[in-house]
Amino acid sequence: MKRDLEKTRAALLLAAEKLMTECDDPNEVTARAITREAGVNLAMINYCFGSREELIFEVFSQLYKNATVFAPVLGEVAQSRLSPKEKLAALHYHSMKLMLENFKYCKALTKYTLVSRKIGDKRSSVKFIQQHYGSRKTEGECRLIAFELSSIHELAVLRHEEIRDGCGIDLLNDDVLKKFVYDNIDRFLGE
Repeated sequence: MKRDLEKTRAALLLAAEKLMTECDDPNEVTARAITREAGVNLAMINYCFGSREELIFEVFSQLYKNATVFAPVLGEVAQSRLSPKEKLAALHYHSMKLMLENFKYCKALTKYTLVSRKIGDKRSSVKFIQQHYGSRKTEGECRLIAFELSSIHELAVLRHEEIRDGCGIDLLNDDVLKKFVYDNIDRFLGE
């Protein structure tokens, strides 16, 4: 039984990833399309992942882990001798760049993560904010700052075309993206 469940989870992950890479619009990747591709019952998405969005998030998380292999700069930044604030800015910059380069995936799950992500989850940058502030901020305050920064940057990725058209800020331009991220880090962590 457990082996069948693991096979079903794997089939759903592969099907969702395949459909995400082939689609023009993430809304095309419905629960029905995923289960049809995986050859499993529709209810299995909720049984194995809780929701379609959790499944898509899991696919993105795996792709992000794989991307760190191809974009080792993320690991290098975390291990570098940069100050905590500089690490935070560099990680947000490289993460946003990766999200923009893989916008199709991000669009499919950003709304979900903005609403459902736990404050201070394991993927957050709380530790760099805590290192930056030392004992001047509580852990709760640091978690909130990390949540706010991530939310602002994820929303900016989601709406990067409107930001370009309405504000004249083209986040697809590396220099502009870097300035955008570093300005936000300065706003939240001080200059």
